[in-house]
Amino acid sequence: MSKTSHKVAWRLVGIGVTMGATLAARKLLAAGWKFVTGENPPDSPENPDTGTAEAVTWALASGVGVATARLLATRQAAHAWDHLFGDLPPGMERDAIADEQD
Repeated sequence: MSKTSHKVAWRLVGIGVTMGATLAARKLLAAGWKFVTGENPPDSPENPDTGTAEAVTWALASGVGVATARLLATRQAAHAWDHLFGDLPPGMERDAIADEQD
């Protein structure tokens, strides 16, 4: 596979992984919110009718949850890419400290 096709393939993998992780995280977060509060998460936290504490709590929980899910999913995808192609995806470099320890 050429460098250009590797870049395109990794971008497509990245888009798919990001979309999947985001959707899964949002569903999990909504279920967790409902379990903890007994109510559905706010549909529109920006709406002034939504309480400030509820809106901020949902924003923090969903932001951290989605970002963490995307990070973990991308790391797993990069790990799988490394096993398939013998090198990290385009745009990622090995950590020099980790290389010295190997």
